[in-house]
Amino acid sequence: MLSIFRGHPRGLYGAALSNMGERFGFYVMMAILLLFLMAKFGLESTQATIIYAVFYILIYTLSLVGGKIADKTKKYKTTIFIGIIMMTVGYLLIAIPTPTPVPNFALYLTLTCFGLFTIAFGNGLFKGNLQAVVGQMYDNEEYAAKRDSGFQLFYMFINVGSMFSPIMAVLMRNWWVAKNGFIYNSDLPALCHGHLNGTLTSEAATRFGELANQVTVSATWGDLTMFANNYLHVFTQGFHYAFAVAIGAMIISLIIYIVNRSRFPDPAAKKVATGEKAAEIEMSVAEIRQRLYALFAIFGVVIFFWYSLNQSGVTLTLFAKDYVNLTSFNLFGLIKGAEVFQVFNPLFVVLLTPVVIGLFGWLKAKGKEPSTPKKIALGMGITALAFVIMTVAALGLPDKVEVSAMGGLPDALRVTPLILVGTYLIITIGELFISPLGISFVSKVSPPKYQGLMQGCWLSAAGVGNLLLILATTFYEKLPSWGIWVINLSVCLAAMLIMFIMLKWLERVAK
Repeated sequence: MLSIFRGHPRGLYGAALSNMGERFGFYVMMAILLLFLMAKFGLESTQATIIYAVFYILIYTLSLVGGKIADKTKKYKTTIFIGIIMMTVGYLLIAIPTPTPVPNFALYLTLTCFGLFTIAFGNGLFKGNLQAVVGQMYDNEEYAAKRDSGFQLFYMFINVGSMFSPIMAVLMRNWWVAKNGFIYNSDLPALCHGHLNGTLTSEAATRFGELANQVTVSATWGDLTMFANNYLHVFTQGFHYAFAVAIGAMIISLIIYIVNRSRFPDPAAKKVATGEKAAEIEMSVAEIRQRLYALFAIFGVVIFFWYSLNQSGVTLTLFAKDYVNLTSFNLFGLIKGAEVFQVFNPLFVVLLTPVVIGLFGWLKAKGKEPSTPKKIALGMGITALAFVIMTVAALGLPDKVEVSAMGGLPDALRVTPLILVGTYLIITIGELFISPLGISFVSKVSPPKYQGLMQGCWLSAAGVGNLLLILATTFYEKLPSWGIWVINLSVCLAAMLIMFIMLKWLERVAK
């Protein structure tokens, strides 16, 4: 098992650990962002998803800007450093506790969005360029054969960071709720806003009154308006303190980056030492064009993978909140909530990466290892299986409109948490066939002068996929409970078919 860690460039683990810290902070925020927006501002899930998706697409499209800056200046390491600083400032802006319900909706929502934009811009400077730097480590012939496994290890390490972040976010929020004499309940923020706005049905209003006394440790409430204000304020303060955890993670990431910076390749220094653009002269215009066509074909397909994978932050989290029995899913007393399920994706990445690397190594030894494009196609098919599980699980459940009118489903009508655990397991296997190997494919096929830009395009494809999450939440709200999962299943199967149609061409370009 330890052999998979050997034979890689010295800078790989420094880059992976730096990214691990950044991913920890990022996924602390992403685990709770959608539910924070709904609890803080009383937004409907579709409205909150618009902000969530626009933030996500900015993260990835701004990687184009970051990649262009680094490619133009060749100062990849400086660009990455500035990105870490900007992200830290952004987390600080949204971590500062502000009152809830908000006294000025437009002002506080604008401040929150500005903080998110600052994080997105910093991430655009950081993420794609760090991936480009890792790719540059494998441009050396000594390490070229290890490129795929190197990116798989890089991907595994950064998922160690994101593995613990949902737990920390939920733990911080629920600890603060408990410290203030309340018990966590996933239905209450929406019910509190509905009570304050006068929009609850009679059935939902009755349930709200019952829950108000059930979640209060040492008192009963006669004034439900006072309860609603108090519960919302405490609940969202816990979210703010969870965002503060991300600041600590970014500081650790910055320290690791500074310590390991000298181990990373420096294209600017190499250019001065070797003369003017030697590698670029060797590559003909026709070859560059073919490589770019192949890359953009891959980008087009992985849009649908990212659309499917990042259901975790929206529809899968909403499904957990609305349909999963969370009472039976409670770790250590305080780690309870719809967000906790997001820990399983990075957990499975960490556990399964050595298995997948070993599988591909075994196939390679037998001369049967699939090409990188074929692995991506197979990954789309595996991801489709996850949505078969979700479709079957959702059959017979009431649709979202009915659930809202009821003020939430009783535990007896909810599904087992194992449904989501199994779904995340299969999605993760598909992810390990696609994401790290896609990054590796981009680093291998990209023309030298476009390395940062092409990594930015890879991330932009993820951004477009995330923008489609707005549609996903709309489908979740409007269709029967199984409808969104059938759509996701169809999208994955279509993407797999397209990849197999293009397979021979992509394999030829990648040689």
